[in-house]
Amino acid sequence: MIWAYTSLLIAVALGVLGQISLKAGVIRSPSLEFSTHLLLNPFLLTGLAAYFLAALFYINAIRQVPLSVAFPSVSISYVVVALLAHWIWGEAFGRNQILALVLIGAGIYILGREA
Repeated sequence: MIWAYTSLLIAVALGVLGQISLKAGVIRSPSLEFSTHLLLNPFLLTGLAAYFLAALFYINAIRQVPLSVAFPSVSISYVVVALLAHWIWGEAFGRNQILALVLIGAGIYILGREA
């Protein structure tokens, strides 16, 4: 069972890596038009690979972790991505974002207590 929760944690971490990599890739892309340059962007490729690996770890996790716990737990990635986006790119992080992230964290905490 420990491996299942470890797989879930790895899936979430890889999902965060994927999201941050995709954002970094599109920032560095001269155009968002479908092109070879876009397809060969190392940040975009890293993001897609991270999402693929995250899916594999998530599949492994939901073999033993109840889906009612596993799926909402992925929401922790919203909190981490929002914080990283603020620190890396200076994206907005006001009262509304803080409140929303606290509510997400509270929901994850409540679900985790039932597991």
